[in-house]
Amino acid sequence: MRLGGRRTSSNIERQTGGGRGGFRIPGGLGGGRRGGGMPIPIPASGRGQLGCGSIALIVIVFLVMSYMGGGLGNLGLTDGSGGPAGGGEVTRGEQAIQDETDRFVAQVLASTEDRWSEIFAERGERYVPATLVFYDNRGSSGCGAADSAMGPFYCPADRKIYLDTEFFTQLRTELGAGGDFAQAYVVAHEVGHHIQTITGISADVRRQQQRASREEGNALQVRMELQADCYAGVWANRERDAMEPGDLEEGMRAAAAIGDDTLQRAAQGYVVPESFTHGTSEQRQRWLRRGMESGDPAACDTFSARRL
Repeated sequence: MRLGGRRTSSNIERQTGGGRGGFRIPGGLGGGRRGGGMPIPIPASGRGQLGCGSIALIVIVFLVMSYMGGGLGNLGLTDGSGGPAGGGEVTRGEQAIQDETDRFVAQVLASTEDRWSEIFAERGERYVPATLVFYDNRGSSGCGAADSAMGPFYCPADRKIYLDTEFFTQLRTELGAGGDFAQAYVVAHEVGHHIQTITGISADVRRQQQRASREEGNALQVRMELQADCYAGVWANRERDAMEPGDLEEGMRAAAAIGDDTLQRAAQGYVVPESFTHGTSEQRQRWLRRGMESGDPAACDTFSARRL
């Protein structure tokens, strides 16, 4: 993706001094969260419910967060002040950018701000952007703990995206889904969850989930995640001039790599469809492609679709 001359978003923060965190599971991927976030499922069997919004799913832990937006929040690591656990510091804007990966992420975020502002303006509305928070290993969010093992996630409580960019290394080395557009897709997916929050979709789904069985709640969560994938595609459609040869393939590889079925099969050798919270690899690719081909958020109505 050609974003070299683009502005960086001012809606960037970095948490430092939060301490070490995370855990690993056999096979390499960190454990994590989801719901309001992109996921990297790594499944398993049973689970509970907790938290916020994220992109990396894991065994039981990844269902744990499906109802609040997909994160493994509320783990007692916040310090009550909104800063990182352990009395860390928060820097903002350009000071929060430490390397070229951070800069690219900040440019992608700025691009989503511009494109979604245009989309909202088309219907006479104003887009209020999300803030993206970089952290290393461990931090805190409005949904509770931010831990690198959880993967990227969106927290609807404070309307912020949380990202440890080491996740991109895992995406490349452990899931075979590297490339700058794969990274952009991760960010755009989390922004998709922000769109769902500010338009009221997320709150409506949460209300439905509170009345639903676990399997029904999971099915609703899948529709949430696939819609966020589609919204990421809508953004990409509107940045066609910045796309380079191979970007589409990078996005499709990333979407396939983090499908529930692919991650469950890799982690445990079999799949449990009723436990899916993000959708299969094929579904994620299909909805990302739908957004990319249409450029229209209306095409992303996963809740009315008979076939996901």
